Amino acid sequence: MKTIDLRRDTITLPDKIMASEAFKAPLGDSVYGEDPKQEELEAYAARLLDKDGSLFVPSGTMGNLIALLSHTNRGDEIIMEENGHIRTSETGGAACVGGLMIRGVRGDDGAPEPESVARAVRSDNIHYPRTSLICLESTHYRYGGVVPPLEKFEAIRSIADQSGIPVHLDGARVFNAAAYLQVGVREITRYADSVMVSLSKGLGAPVGSMLAGSEKFLEAARRYRKMLGGGMRQTGWLCACGIVALSPDNIARLKQDHENAALLAQGLRELPGLSIDLHKTQTNYVVATLGEPGLTAPTFVNYLGERGVLASASSDSVVRFVISKQVDRKDIEEALTAAGEIWNEHVR
Repeated sequence: MKTIDLRRDTITLPDKIMASEAFKAPLGDSVYGEDPKQEELEAYAARLLDKDGSLFVPSGTMGNLIALLSHTNRGDEIIMEENGHIRTSETGGAACVGGLMIRGVRGDDGAPEPESVARAVRSDNIHYPRTSLICLESTHYRYGGVVPPLEKFEAIRSIADQSGIPVHLDGARVFNAAAYLQVGVREITRYADSVMVSLSKGLGAPVGSMLAGSEKFLEAARRYRKMLGGGMRQTGWLCACGIVALSPDNIARLKQDHENAALLAQGLRELPGLSIDLHKTQTNYVVATLGEPGLTAPTFVNYLGERGVLASASSDSVVRFVISKQVDRKDIEEALTAAGEIWNEHVR
């Protein structure tokens, strides 16, 4: 049976071009600055993101943790949207490794209200932790790949500047955000002092993320990368994949994922008792809520799996689908057919 995997965009595999570039890449010791492809990738990513420089790291979680450590001191406090990936899904690294507190601020569109951020900044008082960093996220993972408004980023940036606090952007899927907003990625990263971008999600590289920022920031970040085990030595094959992942054609291809997500959302929305907020289907995520009492999300996911369609149950009533380059329009149509069959058999 053919499998249509709609669980995560992390299931992407290198295409023929990426694989070809990988295995003809030269190798060198990256810790000594002698791996030519890592040097090339880091310079290229820095230009794309409009920062002084960038670092290749094994994962986005490591990249975010390095950023937190580089911007803060133990006992400090970080402000971020309360459901930010750094707070909910990175195994408590901020607290365990960095000795940091996180102050969550609500923001249903993926970014907290600027007024709430301003109120959350601590005054200079020996009883309080120091507010030392504000974290933003785009696209926002927990809210179904939504893209926070740039107006809010601009306002939060202004508050950060007034308070002398740096801003870090968890931009794992920031190129998806740029595609949705129809702007260059620099129009988003300009509001952050540092930014992490994943290569191994929609962009299709097998491993890796980029962490970009100022030269002063990178001085600290290089040391923390080594401390956390990110000195990977011969990285050329992986970095060659990263260069292809960040190529203009590959970035432009993300729009196809968004179009396929819209097609899936519109088709699923026609099923009685299944609701989807099309206004929040902005990038490559589709979040469906089951209002049918006789069918739970885990059961629906199991029925889909029996028909070769893989999805994720986020709760008893919510199913999440994520589109990637591994699926095309025909796959989406087949997934919709499978969902319709399940509805006919178990709901109507």
